[in-house]
Amino acid sequence: MQKGQIRVQTENIFPIIKKFLYSDHEIFLRELVSNAVDASQKLKTLSSIGEAKGELGELRIDVVLNIKEKTLSIIDRGVGMTGEEVDKYINQVAFSGAEEFMEKYKDANIIGHFGLGFYSSFMVSDKVELFSKSHKEGSGVYWSCDGSPEFELYDVDYNERGTKIVLHINEESKEFLDAGRIKTILDRFCKFLPVPIFFSETGEEKADEKKEGEEKEVAEKSINNTDPIWIKKPADLTKEDYEKFYKELYPFNETPLFWIHLNVDYPFNLTGVLYFPKIKQSYEIQKDKIQLYCNQVFVTDEVKDIVPEFLMLLQGVIDSPDIPLNVSRSYLQGDPNVKKINAHITKKVADKLDEIFRNERNSLEEKWESLGLFVKYGMMTDDKFLEKANKFLVMEDTAGKFHTIEEYKTATDTLQKNKEGKQVILYTTNPVQQDAYIQAAVKKGYTVVKMETLVDAAFINTMEMKWENISFVRVDADIVDNLIDKQESNESILSKEEETRLKELFAIQIAELHVTTEVKGLSPESAPVVATRPEFMRRMKDMGVTGGGMTAFYAQMPDEVTLTVNGNHPIYQTLLKQENTEVQQKQVRNLADLALLSQGLLKGNDLTNFINRSVELMEGEKQVEA
Repeated sequence: MQKGQIRVQTENIFPIIKKFLYSDHEIFLRELVSNAVDASQKLKTLSSIGEAKGELGELRIDVVLNIKEKTLSIIDRGVGMTGEEVDKYINQVAFSGAEEFMEKYKDANIIGHFGLGFYSSFMVSDKVELFSKSHKEGSGVYWSCDGSPEFELYDVDYNERGTKIVLHINEESKEFLDAGRIKTILDRFCKFLPVPIFFSETGEEKADEKKEGEEKEVAEKSINNTDPIWIKKPADLTKEDYEKFYKELYPFNETPLFWIHLNVDYPFNLTGVLYFPKIKQSYEIQKDKIQLYCNQVFVTDEVKDIVPEFLMLLQGVIDSPDIPLNVSRSYLQGDPNVKKINAHITKKVADKLDEIFRNERNSLEEKWESLGLFVKYGMMTDDKFLEKANKFLVMEDTAGKFHTIEEYKTATDTLQKNKEGKQVILYTTNPVQQDAYIQAAVKKGYTVVKMETLVDAAFINTMEMKWENISFVRVDADIVDNLIDKQESNESILSKEEETRLKELFAIQIAELHVTTEVKGLSPESAPVVATRPEFMRRMKDMGVTGGGMTAFYAQMPDEVTLTVNGNHPIYQTLLKQENTEVQQKQVRNLADLALLSQGLLKGNDLTNFINRSVELMEGEKQVEA
């Protein structure tokens, strides 16, 4: 029998381990199961090169919860340890056997790197016992420690090859004596480990069902998929395989649009499958849906340093043993490989979208409602992606036709270039509300595209800076004749006195609006009054509402509205001759309110007054007819 002290630099190592080794105490189970997987993988490696003799048998890991004894055991049938190896690897904190094994055998399948995973067990235990038998010749070995630097180590009759770790759960951690809690942790961290894992519960007593001292065995159940699709070759997988795995990850989601299989072994190791989910509305966007694994061990779903920001909207799995992680595997550390992986994922996504555009353009257009969010977000935030995406970005016009930016330039080259030589892209943010403006623009031969998503306001501002000679103008930013270039020669048939009179009549005051009135000579078929919202001020206000910062004060400003009175509309020939001043004022206000209503700017009391006033005017007309 051997007794001694665990060789550490400080007597206080265990309090440090209990409090600070891992922020989440549940991590202990991931670490111990990962060690068990390593032991199994080591045995496979040694067997394959002839260093381990005998039959491998069934390589499996058992997690056993004993309610009566208040213990949790992790049992593997792997490589096992001799007494000398226990002394070397267990009694020297932070000496990693996994690191030494990887260095000697260059085995990339080994998970552990730090040698501290085993000691995470003391975060939840009053005492830890270890039974082990090496694949080599010799007897079994027993080791125990109660959380002090004191340990016991001696030979025992332990006949099963492999290692059994028994945790005596402490009072503060009794949550880990709940079977449901253990199953949840196993499902989260060990769902795709490469060695079968079985969970069982024993020792729970029910007086009416069994005698004292008997134990109840619950049927074992494998909790993991040892062969997830990301470790397979894409050529060996079908569409159904990818969709089935997506359902395994996200059981309540709709079938994804498509996916990208990552499979790189140089200059870094990276595997995984990234899915493009269906997003019908902007508010459905959810981040943190990509899971990071290291050799099939779940690490985190916070992958912002590995995956480009705009692709955080994707879902799926990435797995890389080359991503540097700290001792808890919870936060990424700075490393050139992370940047390389980030750039590679961006390239793979861009290449996939370009491939779909070239070979299945109709399919891309059908999915654009969801894809557009990814593409536009990426174009704003990643210049390398922007360069590639310029080829496959499509914009849908109000007639349902899709255009790339080059196709739009070609289609509108004659009619939609302003005096400065810039191509003007006319757009709508609400085709239903802005229908009258769209119809007027289409009659002029203009092409209006839809910009309706959450990111479009920022996209428009960014692309005006990144694209050369492009200007975006919302279709209701001015009267149709001025959308491309200001035309100052819009003369009406009214006299100067009549124009002045109309401006006076339309000089109305409306709460929360800053109204400017002008009289123009538009087509007699055009509306009598057109309400427009100047592009610059409207954009600044929108940015102030969503962006904050320096533009925040614009959000508090009233909406800027220009009322363009069409002096050539026949209604004014009658209105200006109206002798009843009260009726005349009501008619003018109703015309103005109709224009504001088309912009969604007539609300509350103003809308109520408009409805009541309309009824009064209709009743007045009936009385005149009678």
